[in-house]
Amino acid sequence: MTSSPVPVGPNPDPNVVHPMPDQPRVVLLKPLITSPLIEVGDFSYYDDPDDPTAFETRNVLYHYGPERLVIGKFCALGEGVRFIMNGANHRMDGPSTFPFPIMGGPWAEHFDLITGLAGRGDTVVGHDVWFGYRSMVMPGVRIGHGAIIASGSVVVDDVPDYGIVGGNPARLIRRRYSDADIARLLAVAWWDWPLERITEHARTIMSGSVEELEKAAAGHAPPVA
Repeated sequence: MTSSPVPVGPNPDPNVVHPMPDQPRVVLLKPLITSPLIEVGDFSYYDDPDDPTAFETRNVLYHYGPERLVIGKFCALGEGVRFIMNGANHRMDGPSTFPFPIMGGPWAEHFDLITGLAGRGDTVVGHDVWFGYRSMVMPGVRIGHGAIIASGSVVVDDVPDYGIVGGNPARLIRRRYSDADIARLLAVAWWDWPLERITEHARTIMSGSVEELEKAAAGHAPPVA
């Protein structure tokens, strides 16, 4: 395989808002997040022509409870991706699903009927996940590393590592690699490499084989005692 060219200039900065100065529609999410209930890893970005900097309020919806949204590193989020949090839940065990207490007045004395709703827990997205245009993730879903979420999908169930899902509700279309190769990729975990190593092997990470990626990882392994 052809070796990577010598990098020119400094490595990209994971803490800038606009990594592409001539494309204000693209933002890195980590430096924008203020909520302690949202965590986003390095270089995960959101692309939207209509104020992408408002991601925290426009794309993470009904975030009233204690559940967290965790998004890993190197994730790509297309325009209109939405995360629905547990605060969107309504009671379904009575004649009406209407949340009367939020209207105030004497109805507010029944707030315990909605604050006690059971949630599905944190929403967790792994590393290197690609979200297509206007895909939606429902509360408590866990999406594995290397997954792809097709445009317009509504994800209601967990997505396996390197799975491709699509539809409403989203169903597994296929796995990107065999189970054995997925285990090898997870062992390499390139997203946890130092930035300098990622830069050195960017071409292999983007277009190389599993074997080539393993060789790149082995080339930096500490010597055996």
